[in-house]
Amino acid sequence: MEVLALIESQLEYPNDKNNSMSPINQLLLTLRYYATGDHQITMGDFCGVSRPTAHRVIHKVTRAIGGLSSTYIRFPQTSTEIRSTQLDFYNIARFPKVIGALDCTHIKIISPGGDYAETFRNRKSWKSINVQAICNANLVITDLVARWPGSVHDERIFSACRRNAMFELGNYGDAVLVADSGYMNRRYLMMPLDRPTTREEVLFNESQIRTRNPVERMFGIWKRRFPVLALGIRVALKNCLPIIVATAVLHNILQSRGEGIPEDDPDLALPAPWESLLMEGTIRQQRSQEHNIERRDINPERRSLINNYFKSL
Repeated sequence: MEVLALIESQLEYPNDKNNSMSPINQLLLTLRYYATGDHQITMGDFCGVSRPTAHRVIHKVTRAIGGLSSTYIRFPQTSTEIRSTQLDFYNIARFPKVIGALDCTHIKIISPGGDYAETFRNRKSWKSINVQAICNANLVITDLVARWPGSVHDERIFSACRRNAMFELGNYGDAVLVADSGYMNRRYLMMPLDRPTTREEVLFNESQIRTRNPVERMFGIWKRRFPVLALGIRVALKNCLPIIVATAVLHNILQSRGEGIPEDDPDLALPAPWESLLMEGTIRQQRSQEHNIERRDINPERRSLINNYFKSL
């Protein structure tokens, strides 16, 4: 009903000629499509309308919901919003200055056809759109990029996105993002070390991974709420992107209302600040047989960025 109040004016027909559908029925038909990922002809049969009518209704409602993205998909801008987001992430695993968790996921689609159809084939050999998202500690999507073919690498998407340009301009001060190892080294992008050798580096990796965990959980909840994203979007490519944005808006509305937020898991949070863990010697370490053998440092630049990051705190 909250969503209906926001978009009802865009769904109203000027009269009741030809038994026009009411806004609430249009919205319910669309939500059922998101929740099942079924064929549009099945959606039409269920609601007592023709397949063309179901098609028009689904994409009309999708555009209306997608129009709310500027309101519900917002990256922290003010100092108060940034500080609040950083505190939420810090409470997970004591990782400071984090403003968002970054990652990409593949949304399955049917082949778009044409000369560039193969660019949508991802590394798992099925057609998809590679969607980049940044979320906060409460699993709310704060930034979304949904327009790249499945064959494009995550780093390529981030390098070309507006959010990266804003970080380069220093719009967010000393705030950082956490991501996996698939990205290029940047001063505002904290990634895990490939070969931790000291107790401090092992603890850094553990804290970084736990702080990055919300984006992985967010993808799982988002696709579970709207199976059309997991099962595959069976519409033309131009209509796939609005559906992805619309489901992201609905996900954020539910998260902001506290719907479906899992209870705190004690295993997801470090029990004490880093210094205490170091003194108590409770850090889990994985020592290989070659631990004492000198090995080539494969990420010296990343170590330097991490050292500078903590020196600046």
